[in-house]
Amino acid sequence: MIFAAGLAACGVALILALVRAMRGPTPFDRLLAVNAIGTTVILGIALHGYALGRPEFVDISILYAVINFIGTFAVLKLFNTGGLGDTGGRAKPDLDSVMADGQVRNSKQAGTKSGGRS
Repeated sequence: MIFAAGLAACGVALILALVRAMRGPTPFDRLLAVNAIGTTVILGIALHGYALGRPEFVDISILYAVINFIGTFAVLKLFNTGGLGDTGGRAKPDLDSVMADGQVRNSKQAGTKSGGRS
């Protein structure tokens, strides 16, 4: 009975997250929905392992949670910098280093911290 209720709750959460992932309206909403789908799958794996009496499913769900966590940060870095590699700083200029006419000032002139390595 409890297994069926938990499975039904996971199913409803999965459907709602799929709708949010498709409808959007922003990429961050879609990312949050995909993260929620991953969390629901993790709960489903753990619930399935509990129902079958196989504790190794908890290890699988923990591994999947770590992969979901790393993937979320990779996508957020892609949104923030425009790439996944280390370019020695931000790919986009800081807002306080952009002059009124749109030109980018040197970071030392702008009074900001250096984005690169020392």
